[in-house]
Formats: sequence, C-alpha cells, structure tokens
Amino acid sequence: MSLWDRIDTESRPPLEALWEALPGGFNVIPDIVARRTAMSAARAGAPKGNFPQLQTSEHRYVGPDGELTLRLYRPKTAAATAPGLIYIHGGGMIMGDLESQDENLREAATELNIPIASIDYRKAPECPYPAAPEDCYAGVTWVFANAEALGMDPTNIGLMGASAGGGLALATALMLRDRGGPALAYLLPIYPMIDDRHNTRSSHEVLNIGIWDRAGSIEAWNWYLGGVEADAYAAPARADDLSNLPPTYIDVGDLDLFRDEDITLVQRLSAAGVPVEFHLWTGAYHASELFAPKARLSQRIWATRYQAIRRMAGLVE
Repeated sequence: MSLWDRIDTESRPPLEALWEALPGGFNVIPDIVARRTAMSAARAGAPKGNFPQLQTSEHRYVGPDGELTLRLYRPKTAAATAPGLIYIHGGGMIMGDLESQDENLREAATELNIPIASIDYRKAPECPYPAAPEDCYAGVTWVFANAEALGMDPTNIGLMGASAGGGLALATALMLRDRGGPALAYLLPIYPMIDDRHNTRSSHEVLNIGIWDRAGSIEAWNWYLGGVEADAYAAPARADDLSNLPPTYIDVGDLDLFRDEDITLVQRLSAAGVPVEFHLWTGAYHASELFAPKARLSQRIWATRYQAIRRMAGLVE
C-alpha cells in the first residue's frame, strides 16, 4: 500500500487540490521569496472565524539583532493572571510569520480561555542559525519578564510550537535550562523538526506527499545551517542530555517525515526522566490538521492537544 493510500480519507482532498494547482507541492517553487508568497496566498483564501471575546495586541521589543514583534491573544473572560502559553510558528526555518497560525491561535486562546503570546523570529537563508533560536530565547524571556502585564502567571507558562516551531521550542527549552533562564511549566513540541541528518526510515519514505517531503526538508536544513555543523540548539535530536526539561506533550502523524526522529525523541525524554505524553496519529501527514481542519481526525488531534494543555496548566484535575 502506498503512502497516499494510507492517508486519512477526509484529509486527502486538500492534498489532491494542491497537486492539481501545483504538482509536487510548494517545494517545487525554487525561489524562496516566491515560495513564501505562494504560501501566503494559499493562507489568505482560508475562511476566518469570529472571536468577539478576544483582544489582540502587538508588542515590540529588542532582540539579539534588532527589533522583534510578538502578538498577544487575550480572552476578555480570562483570569487577571491566568496560565500562559507562548507559541512559535513553523515553516521549516525558512517560511512563516505571525500570520501563519493567527486563526488557529485565536481559536486556541478562546477555547482554553488563557492568553497566548505568539513570537516571531528571523528566517533562513537570509538569517541562518543561530538567529532563529536566539530570537526565540529572547522572545520567551521577554514574555516571562512582562508576564503580569500580559495577564500571565509567571510560574505557569508553557511553550508550544509546530514543525520548525516545535524544534525551536525544544531548542529554547534546552537554552533556558543551560543558561539558567526562567522555568517553563510545560512543553508542547508538535511534530518537531529536530534532526538534520535525515537517516531515519520515515525520512526515506516520505518523498512525494507534497507537504514537507524529503528533498524540501534537506534543502531547508541546508539553508538553515548555512554550512555550519549542527549542535543541540540547531538540531535537538543531537542533544546528549535531555534531562531536566519540563513535562512534555508530543504528537506526530504516521505519514510524517519527522515520525521516527520524534519517536526516538520521546523514548530518550522518557529515559531521561522527563514526564512525556505521546500520540501517533494514524493516517495523518505533516500538518494535516491545518490543511484539513474539518476532518474528524483533525478535530481529534486538536481536542487531544487542548486537553493536554488544560491538564499540564492545571486547568483541569
């Protein structure tokens, strides 16, 4: 059975539509600026929800090499000082911005009734490693320093990211641990991009789905590393020590290029004494819950993540 035949039935139409419009997916666009434009155009056509109980604001602060921007999603009904969540968007270290997950973060803040701070970072190839994790570290420490003004309890702030954002969330957690930074209450690296070596079985299987296939991933890692050797902050799968990280939730699809590197990460976290919850979603490809949000599988994925956040943040027993 081919990978395409294993995709969840309700999650296939968006991929089929992508292949009709752009055979091979977004990575066949060689110019990175044109590729970013195509991704933004595809996102612009998605339907928008209405979130009247949500206040949004943008905050600027000084990063390692210039000004950075953060977007805050704060429900009007949230407690004055509520559990907080920091989010890092994906995009393979080469694409994405504060708009990438804007709609999903509006929904998440409303669903969880907590403030969420979405941080941005510089992208490769213009700004290769270590620009992105250093920007994320600066953003996370700024949130902690200004937590009460943002409506967050500084003793109960989690960090979440997906794909490249998941890898950056892990890298930032390692940096916080190693540099004696503020303590995260919990960590959610979602199908994280963590290994530049591409030597797992799943990295050789996912060749032609059209969403983060092997060739595109290798290209992105090459741009991101810019010719330097990866270390633990660039590629957290290379970290020798995973101990003393916060309680962690991870999920990945069984048709995702990152499946096996993420499974290995879960095993290593558990062996290092980190409380970890893991879900492997049958029939899910990379970011399928974003491309096919109405699929019942996607709804199960989001519901499980929300429940994990509620539990780790102490919003439920």
